[in-house]
Amino acid sequence: MQKKIRVLVVDDSKYVVLTVTKKLQADPGIEVVGSAGNGREAVEKVKSLRPDVVTMDVVMPEMDGIAALEKIMAECPTPVIMLSALTSANAGPTIRALQLGAVDFYLKPSAISPAGSPVQNDELIAKIKTAAASNISRKDDLPEMPAQPPVGDRPPVEKRTKFNKLVVIGSSTGGPRALMQVVPYLPADLPAAVLIVQHMPPVFTRSLAERMASASKIEVLEAREGSQIVRGRALLAPGDFHMVMNEKHCVVLNQEPQHLGVRPCVDYAMQSAAQIFGSSIIGVILTGMGTDGTLGALAIKAKGGKIIAQDEASCAVYGMPQSVFKSGCVDKVVPLHRIAQKITDFCMNQE
Repeated sequence: MQKKIRVLVVDDSKYVVLTVTKKLQADPGIEVVGSAGNGREAVEKVKSLRPDVVTMDVVMPEMDGIAALEKIMAECPTPVIMLSALTSANAGPTIRALQLGAVDFYLKPSAISPAGSPVQNDELIAKIKTAAASNISRKDDLPEMPAQPPVGDRPPVEKRTKFNKLVVIGSSTGGPRALMQVVPYLPADLPAAVLIVQHMPPVFTRSLAERMASASKIEVLEAREGSQIVRGRALLAPGDFHMVMNEKHCVVLNQEPQHLGVRPCVDYAMQSAAQIFGSSIIGVILTGMGTDGTLGALAIKAKGGKIIAQDEASCAVYGMPQSVFKSGCVDKVVPLHRIAQKITDFCMNQE
């Protein structure tokens, strides 16, 4: 008999604790082993109960979810899924939590949206199972990133020369943390434009773009309809929109049906880019569950472009990179802390 996944539910709302517990216990493979009403209590219960996964509220009394997450990751690394409301006020702290090592987040139930649909229940259970199998490391165990020069002034768009390469990055579970270890390390003079697709709902993509922008030497923006694809700029697909592009090097957004259960999807962005930019594309597949990005990577490879995949050891979830690797189209398999340099090498035609 397969061992059940042991979950600790953390929230200061008894309603949320009861609702989440009910959702989880509907699955025979999951056992809720306890609950906590604040971050301080959560840290102690993680140490005593040793759960396989923690669901963690962001805003709580005594110690909030961010502070509790930092302590857990430092003292007793455990997969954590943040529970967050779909508001701009919660988006920033949630993105911060993902950067600090939370595996994923889930839009928490509320009195307005009580039990959630069967699809939402399945989503939470799937996230718990993915988190239980994820690769969690202490912050101190991560390879040291190269020294990062301070963010300087960026040249105005009209003074940027034409780009030689287009970098298309795809990521999912564990992606926000991974992206913060790639995009800020791209040089200001990178002769490329960058497109990023991260599986994430609306509001949160804007917060992620802002966080990357504050730490990066290239410009980072959440894409809008008609956004120009130019050198030294990274455009992040907005939540709930597929991002493709046209012959004028502008972004086109659409809400066509989900692909592989996601919108935005990596495949559509990469396939669209391959049709227009051909061999000038560098496709990058980072940590994530599922197979999104494989068809896109194959399309890029068929046009003569290059494909970089994150290695298994540095992935939170080795799903998307593994699928691309098995497709046979990967040029380089690289640990996370070396991906920015590998992108730069390809852009500079040094490989």
